Amino acid sequence: MKVVLFCGGYGMRMRSGAADDMPKPMAMVGPRPLIWHVMRYYAHFGHREFILCLGYGAHHIKDFFLNYEETTSNDFVLRGGRTELLSTDISDWTITFAQTGIESPIGERLRRVRHHLDGDEMFLANYADVLTDAPLDEMIDRFARRDAGASMMVVPPQSSFHCVDLGEDGLVGGITAVSDLPLWENGGYFVLRREVFDHIPENGDLVADGCAQLAKRGRLVAHQHRGFWKPTDTVKERAALDAAYARGDRPWAVWERDGAGATAGAGA
Repeated sequence: MKVVLFCGGYGMRMRSGAADDMPKPMAMVGPRPLIWHVMRYYAHFGHREFILCLGYGAHHIKDFFLNYEETTSNDFVLRGGRTELLSTDISDWTITFAQTGIESPIGERLRRVRHHLDGDEMFLANYADVLTDAPLDEMIDRFARRDAGASMMVVPPQSSFHCVDLGEDGLVGGITAVSDLPLWENGGYFVLRREVFDHIPENGDLVADGCAQLAKRGRLVAHQHRGFWKPTDTVKERAALDAAYARGDRPWAVWERDGAGATAGAGA
């Protein structure tokens, strides 16, 4: 199944200065950028055809893959001055690089790569900046059995703040952690049918337009995930993931658990 990755946004909260044109999916976690971790996740489950919706800082993403160095995350033997890889990461990946505009909303980016889906009825989509250990195969199987146009992974609220219940007299009736409220957030992992295109207007949004319209029609389902899920919207969040990687705490690296996958790397 093809995987559409949205990787063309500015990522302003991740930038270190005015001259920094690095797109957020290229922020480093360990020896590889975020987008690589997301792609390795999908490849682990057998989905190795990627469509990259490029925009801001596209040359960084292109250069990374055009000059990909397998030895960074794979064991190898140096023999007679020549490198012999013991495993590879991306040798069986197919990656389509599509420029989808600098200012384009997510929905418009999806519209602009529609022709690259080759008429496939179902496909996957992701923001390319969120890491998780969610069971993707289960998410897909559940959706395939449903009569729906889209599936959205949802997660409990991540905020550490508390909500305060106020009475008219200003007295506090209760305090509840946001994470304890019966609410769910968009987790950024989608399984979609082509039906979603019927509800995304020109320069529209995938969630606010496409998913919202499907929800009104009873055509949107949710996959609830309470396991590991971490966004990287800020420098602090990226640094926390990088530190976790360094100490070997990387639950999102599902490909490391049992070595599954025809070309799974020895290290990541």
